[in-house]
Amino acid sequence: LRCQVFAEWPYRYAGDEASEAAHLASFAETSGAAVVLAWAGADLIGAATCQPLPHALPAIRAPFTARGLDPAAWCYFGESVLLPAWRGQGLGVAFFTHREAHARALGLHKAAFCAVVRNPNDPRTPPGYQPLDPFWQKRGYTRRPELSCVLPWREAGDAGETPHSLVFWAKETL
Repeated sequence: LRCQVFAEWPYRYAGDEASEAAHLASFAETSGAAVVLAWAGADLIGAATCQPLPHALPAIRAPFTARGLDPAAWCYFGESVLLPAWRGQGLGVAFFTHREAHARALGLHKAAFCAVVRNPNDPRTPPGYQPLDPFWQKRGYTRRPELSCVLPWREAGDAGETPHSLVFWAKETL
């Protein structure tokens, strides 16, 4: 599911089953992590993840510590993926609601996630593409350009991984 959704713009992620299994296992093995699933009958149509920031990848934690922000105060919202046919029906909102409730249950009242940064003039941008910025702003998240990281992944058509810049969005009161 993650490979299918993130294959779309702006991520163009070309993952494989083995790396996806390892990624999900990392949440299963992390204290305080959660995976929120959306089902349509027996079909998995969406998923969202979160974990206390101290358990996230070092590249995800580093921008916070570099700015003097205590990772222990934050919940990191990993991916949120939803099949196109199910978008615009409130499931994305529910993913945020459930993850924020989970963070509060852990005693965390700050949350952040990161999104890939693409050049708005990139010729690969699909016609009619609409960034999710307004959706995230409506949920109370603010783009924090001073918090950024670089993560490598392979894009469709590439032989190997390339570094990608991501910027964080944060909400300091859940």
